[in-house]
Amino acid sequence: MGTGVPASEQTSCAKGDPQASCPENGTEAVQVTDCPIPEDSQPQHEQAYSSPEDSGQLMASYEGKAKGYQVPPFGWRICLAHEFAEKRKPFNANDISLSNLMKHLGMGLRYLQWWYRKTQVEKKKPFIDLINSVPLRQIYGCPLGGIGGGTITRGWRGQFCRWQLNPGMYQHQTVIANQFTVCLRRRGQTVYQQVLSVERPSALRSWNWGLCGYFAFYHALYPRAWTVYQLPGQNVTLTCRQVTPILPHDYQDSSLPVGVFVWDVENEGDEALEVSIMFSMRNGLGGEDDAAGGLWNEPFRLERDGETVQGLLLHHPAPPNPYTMAVAARLSADTTVTHLTAFDPDSAGQQVWQDLLLDGQLDSLAGKSLPSQKGVGIAGAVCVSCKLPPRGRHRLEFSLSWDMPRIMFGAKGQVYYRRYTRFFGPDGDAAPALSHYALSHYADWEEKISAWQSPVLEDRSLPAWYKSALFNELYFLADGGTVWLEVPEDCLPEELAGGMGQLRPLLREYGRFAYLEGQEYRMYNTYDVHFYASFALVMLWPKLELSLQYDMALATLREDLTQRRFLMSGITAPVKRRNVIPHDVGDPDDEPWLRVNAYEIHDTGDWKDLNLKFVLQVYRDYHLTGDQCFLRDMWPVCLAVMESEMKFDKDHDGLIENGGYADQTYDGWVTTGPSAYCGGLWLAAVAVMVQMAALCGAQEARNKFSSILSRGQEAYDRLLWNGRYYNYDCSSQPQSYSIMSDQCAGQWFLRASGLGEGDTEVFPTQQVVRALQTIFEFNVQAFAGGVMGAVNGMQPHGVPDTSSVQSDEVWVGVVYGLAATMIQEGLTWEGFRTAEGCYRTVWERLGLAFQTPEAYCQRRVFRSLAYMRPLSIWAMQLALQQQQQKASGPKSGRGTGPCTRPSHGPEAAAAKPSPEWAA
Repeated sequence: MGTGVPASEQTSCAKGDPQASCPENGTEAVQVTDCPIPEDSQPQHEQAYSSPEDSGQLMASYEGKAKGYQVPPFGWRICLAHEFAEKRKPFNANDISLSNLMKHLGMGLRYLQWWYRKTQVEKKKPFIDLINSVPLRQIYGCPLGGIGGGTITRGWRGQFCRWQLNPGMYQHQTVIANQFTVCLRRRGQTVYQQVLSVERPSALRSWNWGLCGYFAFYHALYPRAWTVYQLPGQNVTLTCRQVTPILPHDYQDSSLPVGVFVWDVENEGDEALEVSIMFSMRNGLGGEDDAAGGLWNEPFRLERDGETVQGLLLHHPAPPNPYTMAVAARLSADTTVTHLTAFDPDSAGQQVWQDLLLDGQLDSLAGKSLPSQKGVGIAGAVCVSCKLPPRGRHRLEFSLSWDMPRIMFGAKGQVYYRRYTRFFGPDGDAAPALSHYALSHYADWEEKISAWQSPVLEDRSLPAWYKSALFNELYFLADGGTVWLEVPEDCLPEELAGGMGQLRPLLREYGRFAYLEGQEYRMYNTYDVHFYASFALVMLWPKLELSLQYDMALATLREDLTQRRFLMSGITAPVKRRNVIPHDVGDPDDEPWLRVNAYEIHDTGDWKDLNLKFVLQVYRDYHLTGDQCFLRDMWPVCLAVMESEMKFDKDHDGLIENGGYADQTYDGWVTTGPSAYCGGLWLAAVAVMVQMAALCGAQEARNKFSSILSRGQEAYDRLLWNGRYYNYDCSSQPQSYSIMSDQCAGQWFLRASGLGEGDTEVFPTQQVVRALQTIFEFNVQAFAGGVMGAVNGMQPHGVPDTSSVQSDEVWVGVVYGLAATMIQEGLTWEGFRTAEGCYRTVWERLGLAFQTPEAYCQRRVFRSLAYMRPLSIWAMQLALQQQQQKASGPKSGRGTGPCTRPSHGPEAAAAKPSPEWAA
């Protein structure tokens, strides 16, 4: 078909740019205009949408009047024509100051040697690739797929653009053939046919590309998203709702590798209308993914329980992890489902375009396609058609599922089965059943999602940005390279597991869970970071948190005495020592769980925070779940790791000392002697050991840790408290007096665990509040105009600490944890104000939606896209919940869901903000 649209790489149309859709099926051509100049030049939105708090500049380009069908008022909303003005770059060596560059010169040279060996000799991907960072792409939207079965991210402009099917390994590429196309027919003639994409690619050039983005918008509230298309000149509005089964406290459907697209078509005209939606999908991703050939497609139909689903199976048998993808649609009495088994996605695409144009349906030939030839791509399409009366509405339903039941990681040494195979079988033939189940059950999923989210969304004391951030940041639990695997009986060593009575039954019942530190930092269950992110897991899927903790306990009791040369120091040491918490449980490009500590920069056996974070999380998890068996199982492990930690208290004053290098989660920020961060974690962990000893009836241990706590509190106060905040550390360097935003992390976890006040007070409340006020004054308000969150380190004269490559960064997950701490201590307004800066910066200014980075600086750069730590925003929700429980009286039980209505929301607190700190 001649569309009149030149092939180019443009991604948006110009305002007022008319585009013609001219059918060539022997009927009279009908001219339609995609981008007319609206009669009213002012954008018209619902009142809630036009609020700057809700959409701001992200919707400024929207010229349509359509509001969409049942699109909620809260979430992240953006016009498809929006362009982000600020284009940042990934952090690299050029962004390091000369002084810091000199400090890390040895590490840089060792890293280059290691990188060359890894990539050129071993032909593997580095666990952190500092040379080839993922470039900025301001395109991502809600991912499809439940937890642990792989994910496919669909961008906010509709592109299928980020893929994680092989476990933990990402491919960042847009597959141009994967599209939705609409065909409208009136009086038996096609009057409009348009790919619902603003792209103008060189492939499939016979298709009508270049949808006008000024008349469409995207709205995300994970795990759902809506895209609203107003078709100018057609009196038709399309609302596509994307649904994924992310269901708190559900351990079955939440594991399914499926997504559903529900299209509500509204005919706003006075003439009857035939509507077809075509969903085209390439088998594979193109390029090397298809190069070997042998891919093939076939139609299928599945009738079960009164529901019929039809579609295509796209078989991708390439080793080591073959899979089948299913594109399917629900067949009803008033819809027609047709298909095209195969077409060439790299051709002009005239065959499929003309097929649809002719009658709004596809040819639906029976039988399988021929296997694809080497180097030749293959795609297919499924189409659903219906008739709409004047002023009518109709619903068309598609599903996308993928069945990769049996996986191997990069070393190809052990076979695993994904969690969903427990319910759909391990044989690789489940794609039709998954499609049928998704299309039959998505309405139930949506009811559960609404019941979960509504108490937060309907709470008028909570700001709109927070409602968006709380749910949308959860994307990483599924899209963090996540795996959720079945645990074979023979993989749990009796000699290690024997002392933990619940380990075997819990792992067998709920499986094994792992997620990456970040999509660019490829290590599973990085524990110093999980410390922050774990709030989301324990509040929403507590059994997965306990499973992870049992796995970490098992790894702690193991050792790997293989010698490794560490990149930062050049020192050689064992990979893993016994009775020390590992940094991570391995690299998905190797053999996770069997070979832990993929991190090669520091010898983390000498880190000061990992053991402490295990103890604190164990007690926090016990407090929130009430699982006494878990606590008893973990008690011997906690004793072992605390015994290992004792050696860091070299002067026996009850307080550990840092080792004069970056020996904690801030792995580029040197810490010497007693420090606010590690010292605070130590005291909190010792206090928790006192509580656990009492619960486990270990009086001798209780007395021992009580004595240490008493001495440690005195030393911590004497050495670090300066009357306004806790000093960074006790070195003789100027940065010793830096104001660290994360200095109250120990108190944060105590409060989250029901401790830290009254009889269990460790840090004097007055000092904690004073420190938090100082952080707010300096790290938040005095940094970047107070609108970018809290900088990690601030010097007492109001200048960011540039003594390291991390001290002048903002770490989003740390900021959310800091905000939770503020809320816990009654500084609710300050907490929300602090966290808001990060959300606005990441999601609205920098265009990093659904790829929240670990860090960004005040200017120019970001670091490590799509990172685990920002899941700590759920600690804010826990703080609000606990605040409400305290206001309403004694707890009636341990809850892990979101609160219904905190007693002191930020709007109420804003009327009486805390007094400013005066020097």
